[in-house]
Amino acid sequence: MQPLMNDTKWDELRLAMYGLGPLSPKWRALDAENGHLSDWDGEWFYHFRNGGYKFIEWLEIATESPEQRHAVLAGLAKAHVPGYSTEMGFRILGYAGLGVTINHLGVGA
Repeated sequence: MQPLMNDTKWDELRLAMYGLGPLSPKWRALDAENGHLSDWDGEWFYHFRNGGYKFIEWLEIATESPEQRHAVLAGLAKAHVPGYSTEMGFRILGYAGLGVTINHLGVGA
């Protein structure tokens, strides 16, 4: 697996989601080192950065309305992060296998 994100990009994403105020979404993350899937959390300012970003394999973001989904996508596009849309929101990739094609959210949209 190769890293796709660094601390600066994770912080850009964190601040973009925190900056959405009442439209800020919930998130959960998969730990690449131990396979732990976190519980859903809505706190971006402190909780998201607890423990650092080094082992985030992917981050899942849940949206609950079309308005929230649009706002989140705009923030993800501004942060220019690798990932894709899901039925319930978005998945941001911290790592990917070699040779995997990576898309950035909001590009071409």
